[in-house]
Amino acid sequence: MTIQERAETAAYYKQKGMLNCCQAVVKVFSDSVECDEENLLKMAAGFASGMGGMEATCGSLVGACMIAGLKTGGNGTAKIARELLSTFKEKSGAVACKDLKGVETGKVLCECVDCVRNAVYSLDEVFEHTSI
Repeated sequence: MTIQERAETAAYYKQKGMLNCCQAVVKVFSDSVECDEENLLKMAAGFASGMGGMEATCGSLVGACMIAGLKTGGNGTAKIARELLSTFKEKSGAVACKDLKGVETGKVLCECVDCVRNAVYSLDEVFEHTSI
């Protein structure tokens, strides 16, 4: 699957209400990591709505970090996570769900389906520039 296909498939899962943002991201990468899809989806289940009702980090970004951890075997994942955070923020405008959704400002910076796409593309970009 191309990265564009992964991004659009993840966005479809979210848009249709089939999966939360985190689950949508991990599902489209399930074929590229050593963890079965069922367990990935269970691990990602608690990261809907920015964990804590839009208060924390966007679930899409959490999903990308989860995949990064599996792809790196946990080695250097913190560095990858920092790069993911920066790349995602550049694309989406923020990293916290409440900021992305404009909970306090009334200004939506990025819709969920676009956050999902951005997380997929960010993961691809970060790994493209890494030797892992």
